[in-house]
Amino acid sequence: MNDSASVARRARRTPVLMAGAAAALLVGLSACGSSDDSDSSASASAPGGASEGAFPAKVATKFGEVTVDKQPKRIVALGWGDAETVLALGGQPVGASDWLPFGGDGVGPWAKGMYDKSPELIGTMEPEFEKIAALQPDLILDTKSSGDQTRYDTLKKIAPTVGVPKGGDQYMISWERQTTMIAAAMGVPEKGEKLIADTEKKFEAAAKANPEFKGATITLGSRTSEGYGAYVGGTGRVDFVERLGFENNPAVEAAAGESFFIPVSKEKLDLLDADLTVMTPIGVSEADISGDKLYQAVPSVKAGRSLIFDKDVSLAFATDSVLSVSYALEKVVPLFAEKVER
Repeated sequence: MNDSASVARRARRTPVLMAGAAAALLVGLSACGSSDDSDSSASASAPGGASEGAFPAKVATKFGEVTVDKQPKRIVALGWGDAETVLALGGQPVGASDWLPFGGDGVGPWAKGMYDKSPELIGTMEPEFEKIAALQPDLILDTKSSGDQTRYDTLKKIAPTVGVPKGGDQYMISWERQTTMIAAAMGVPEKGEKLIADTEKKFEAAAKANPEFKGATITLGSRTSEGYGAYVGGTGRVDFVERLGFENNPAVEAAAGESFFIPVSKEKLDLLDADLTVMTPIGVSEADISGDKLYQAVPSVKAGRSLIFDKDVSLAFATDSVLSVSYALEKVVPLFAEKVER
């Protein structure tokens, strides 16, 4: 995938559509951003479950550079996937937002059992600022968020807040960038680099083991109560399959505007046709898709080259954290391999 084209496509965003999807709690976004330089540090045991790094730590954000003076012990993770990222880096959030919602500790099955003590759950799009303040945080994370200025200004009055990166409004931040920023804020940049490198190796291994993926076209679609749609380049879902060698459906890309998603009318469902068509039910049942005669008539579906993701895989794709993408790899690569001709 051409880097400049990728960056250009990842600039797409739409506040209105994202807000609706977040309210439905089932859409995950990602976009690539440039990483900022962080001082490497030697690891040592520290409170909060993280390794002690070199402080002060500095993190570049849309709102300016944020300085974290010392090892954070009480982290409130508000952004989409922020809490899972803290856990992956060895930390223990005292407060977190459950976006999808998973219930329990507010994380997916890929992070089950990672909390020593359950966090206080905080609202998502409208967090309870009083509840956050009562937790007495020394660091607030909101890296995958709306990027709203008022939200940020309110949070930073409570504690140092690492908000979205430049160009990261409306949840447009990749799991790599999210991991890099949070690792820097926690003072463990090297641990973040290793997590990213290890995850990238998993993608490389999967792509190498399945050369038939290279150049094969794929449609990543969904059906909601409002109808069908397909995801365009610049989202976490598409980035995921492109790493495996797939090419996002050119017809979908040609129809793309500024949004991460295009609606597809029932009269034009053939737009979903590709070497592999993958669908996600959002607020509807799998049968609403598989039992639709118009969907059944899409050439790839009719030929048996289609999949409908189950709930856990759908949520892993939607979360798009360093932990969830590894889980998704484990689950979906074998499914893809069964459908794509060698």
